[in-house]
Amino acid sequence: MRHNAQRPPSVVDRVLDVLNAFTAERPELTLSELSRRTGLPLSTTHRLAGELCRRGALVRDGGGRFRVGLWLWEVASLASHGAELRESAMPFLEDLYEATHQNVQLAVLDTAEVVFVERISGRGAVNVLTRVGGRLPAHATGVGLVLLAHAPMEVQEEVLGAPLKVFTEKTISSPARLRRVLADVRRDGYVISDGQIELIAVSVAAPVFGADDAVVAAISIVVPAEGTDPRTLVPAVRAAARGISRVLGAPRASRTSATSQ
Repeated sequence: MRHNAQRPPSVVDRVLDVLNAFTAERPELTLSELSRRTGLPLSTTHRLAGELCRRGALVRDGGGRFRVGLWLWEVASLASHGAELRESAMPFLEDLYEATHQNVQLAVLDTAEVVFVERISGRGAVNVLTRVGGRLPAHATGVGLVLLAHAPMEVQEEVLGAPLKVFTEKTISSPARLRRVLADVRRDGYVISDGQIELIAVSVAAPVFGADDAVVAAISIVVPAEGTDPRTLVPAVRAAARGISRVLGAPRASRTSATSQ
């Protein structure tokens, strides 16, 4: 719950608290669980959940458990980083997947976190924690490092000034090291993130540019750390990122394509 201490929560705050109670780990909740997780009275929770069900934002099964409804997915698809970005990226993501049959991901930045808006994965792909709609700290992921490197300075400083969550012994935990990595990403145009979230996986990520030549997203391929040379994947990932950027109308992508011919 993100309430302003200067005023009591509004109806909108309470509705958002109800929706925010659902997580990937707890996609189904009873009324009492909703009440407990939101801190709202049972009667208030019952009223709000009922209204949300009537609008299709929540659905209730025969056992009385609530889960997020499809109407919210429809609304979410209208986000600025939604359908157009995914549709532009999908052919290139599919090509990357077919070449490796490993995890291919598309993500955008939300302050200190990345949100995954698309992911393709095969049965034999290395295990990853990501899912469509899921979030991870930007400093600990390949796509996050790419996005953070091109983010406004105030966003970078906010991340650098906060504790950096550690997942493995390889996770970047030093602000000084993070600054160096971000500078390298801007210079090189890609990043290799090795074992930051899970030691068994390494990712190669590159930026996607929009019509104003600003970075709007990042793509990555995640492969097993053992037996893989991630450097061999850099050209393919960068080419896919340029292809998506070209479809989105990025001038720099068109210039790069003309130069390479």
